[in-house]
Amino acid sequence: MRDAKRLNRGTVNNFSVWAKLLTGEDSRLMSKMMKYILVTGGVISGIGKGIIASSVGTILKSCGLHVTAHQIKHNIDVQTDFFTPRAPYEHGEVFVLDDGGEVDLDLGNYERFLDIRLTRDNNLTTGKIYQSVINKERRGDYLGKTVQVVPHITDAIQEWVVKQARVPVDDDQVEPQVCVIELGGTVGDIESMPFIEAFRQFQFKVKRENFCNIHVSLIPQPSATGEQKTKPTQNSVRELRGLGLSPDLIMCRCSTVLETSVKEKISMFCHVEPEQVICVHDVSSIYRVPLLLEDQGVVSFLSRRLNMPIEAKPRKMLTKWKEMSDRSDRLLEQCSIALVGKYTKFSDSYASVIKALEHSALAISHKLEVKYIDSACLEPATLQEEPVKYHEAWQKLCSADGILVPGGFGVRGTEGKIHAITWARKQKKPFLGVCLGMQLAVCEYARSVLEWTDANSTEFDPDTRHPVVIDMPEHNPGQMGGTMRLGKRRTIFKSGSSVLRKLYGDAEYVEERHRHRFEVNPELKSHFEEKGFRFVGQDIEGERMEVIELDDHPYFVGVQYHPEFTSRPIKPSPPYLGLLLAAAGKLQSYLLKGCRLSPRDTYSDRSGSSTPDSEISELKLPSLGTDSA
Repeated sequence: MRDAKRLNRGTVNNFSVWAKLLTGEDSRLMSKMMKYILVTGGVISGIGKGIIASSVGTILKSCGLHVTAHQIKHNIDVQTDFFTPRAPYEHGEVFVLDDGGEVDLDLGNYERFLDIRLTRDNNLTTGKIYQSVINKERRGDYLGKTVQVVPHITDAIQEWVVKQARVPVDDDQVEPQVCVIELGGTVGDIESMPFIEAFRQFQFKVKRENFCNIHVSLIPQPSATGEQKTKPTQNSVRELRGLGLSPDLIMCRCSTVLETSVKEKISMFCHVEPEQVICVHDVSSIYRVPLLLEDQGVVSFLSRRLNMPIEAKPRKMLTKWKEMSDRSDRLLEQCSIALVGKYTKFSDSYASVIKALEHSALAISHKLEVKYIDSACLEPATLQEEPVKYHEAWQKLCSADGILVPGGFGVRGTEGKIHAITWARKQKKPFLGVCLGMQLAVCEYARSVLEWTDANSTEFDPDTRHPVVIDMPEHNPGQMGGTMRLGKRRTIFKSGSSVLRKLYGDAEYVEERHRHRFEVNPELKSHFEEKGFRFVGQDIEGERMEVIELDDHPYFVGVQYHPEFTSRPIKPSPPYLGLLLAAAGKLQSYLLKGCRLSPRDTYSDRSGSSTPDSEISELKLPSLGTDSA
């Protein structure tokens, strides 16, 4: 009897979802069938599947549909939580979600494009799947049977996708209607085989009218001939068909607009209609990609293919995207920000930071110039070893309109960041410090103003006599993974005169995402505030310092959290917006006019170049000081 119960738990339940789908047992489920759109890639990796998946979701959401997104990665990591010195150069930034999930940066694209909030389970890895199957086997769910890739791993993949697709991701908590799935890597990779096989089975289980495949492929154009080549795409589609999936749309990444003859050739040799071949050529901004897909009839095709009743009417959301993209192309005034970090050789290491700066620059109608500065190049040791690099780095810093010191880990380059903060403070340059940047601003002020010359973080100098930054009590220094303070946390503003509070719409509190192991030492708080260095934001208990501001400075702000993770193209992050406004010399007039910034008015055709101050005054941020913040 006990074996029968275990069999029921381990096997029957695994297929209960499919039983409901196929037998009609659950009429409610049948009437609300989820639509699945699988995005695969061919020829090369890094072809733009994430942007295309996000863009497809965006144009569907503009039709009034609720859209969620998954990403599948082939790596065996259970989660992306090891920020080693090489990791940012290998994988780019670690993107943090509300629930504390540390995931691939592509999930940031999904959130920014679709304005949704995902969870850690929207990021599926080979490691997660194998771990879940092994845990079931250890519990005895399979009753000692041989556990194999097919069917156990492939079934686990399908069950994960079906379960997670129904988790609400919008503020209204409505169950999604469409699930866009990005399959990482390239078709044909040995690592992707279990996932390809899982979706080959999946297409039949959910039925044809509920599943379609978008294949993204490269159309190279050799400079020697200038001719667009289709053979790589033909081979890639042939490989995909051989594995049991047939593309419904072939999205061709190319440097220039796809020629009609090339489109027809792909149609003929890849067994699709010409309308199913979509040109995704290089554009001035990634925000034009949804418009590009819309213009080529992707929505109408998906509506027919997936039997989705979509009304043919003007869509305000896409209108905003068009206005935003048009405005981006018209910008004339420029604003430069010096990004002083450790991983500046690879821009994806700071992907969300760059996006947050772009959103804010666009909101105030300025073209953004990011000056990447390796913080180690600002240190005196570089002057002795490589004087040219030293002087070039300082020239960039001194010529920038504002200075940003983002998060990071490890001692390398920290003294260079402190030198940059000293410059920003003394020269009255607008400054924003994020996470480690805020902690180093505390260290710099302690050394320069409080005259604690050895003040430091215990991360870098465990024996310092003035530990102004300490590790959190819950931090286990012997274990790297999963020991940080992660996810959405509430920050309470303690001062009504705080500049950042005003930028947040005079909110009493904000909820932002965190990722740190160290914090400002609360026992030394009074020493700083006596000198005008204020801790204007703290956690709920009042024990953790979350926001710093410096009196008598145009904009000197530090935040312990990472506001870049919640910045959106039409809803810029307030700390970054403040930095750009200050760098453009418009912060004070903006504050005097009530910090009014409305996405409805932000992107308009009223300005041929840059927005005058009178237009900025009409912008208004939504208030965050409510329970729904």
